[in-house]
Amino acid sequence: MISTGELKKGITIELDGQLYNILDYQHIKMGRGSAQVRMKLRDVRAGHTIERTFQAGDKFRRVRLDHHTVQYLYNDGEMYYFMDTDSFEQHALSRELLGDAVDYLKDNMLLELLTYGDEPIGVELPITVDLEVVETEPGFKGDTATGGSKPAKLDTGLTIQVPLFVNIGDRIRVDTRSGTYIERVTS
Repeated sequence: MISTGELKKGITIELDGQLYNILDYQHIKMGRGSAQVRMKLRDVRAGHTIERTFQAGDKFRRVRLDHHTVQYLYNDGEMYYFMDTDSFEQHALSRELLGDAVDYLKDNMLLELLTYGDEPIGVELPITVDLEVVETEPGFKGDTATGGSKPAKLDTGLTIQVPLFVNIGDRIRVDTRSGTYIERVTS
């Protein structure tokens, strides 16, 4: 059991028989009365997000998830297939279950499969991923790193804001937690 004072982003808790991942939380102290905690939660199985408010000091059952190293193989439009690197067993996860992780998946990528008992419930991405720019406006001489940004479409289909000097064909490093540009990668 964990209390509201021990909350952290990314922890999975059980609430009303459902598994929820904590996306964000805020401690709120009203002028009168006790403090409250407002949490933004993502349903691990269904994928939707909810916001709930609890009294400070409430306790929640923390869920222990097993981690297995898997390799991303392919997708068939609806299902995404992963292979366990130890047992070579294949796991299929739906797009809804993966959520925003589908924007960062590349063939043969290694990541962590999260399971609850025998049920796969999601994947844990590496903190950064190197992706290739496939579509963006051209950069011009004199564009600087601090002079602004432009949208760029990456090889996984994700569109992010990049500095003006980034061009088509460049490989860039993207933060998977926030979906932001970090740096240009030379390979």
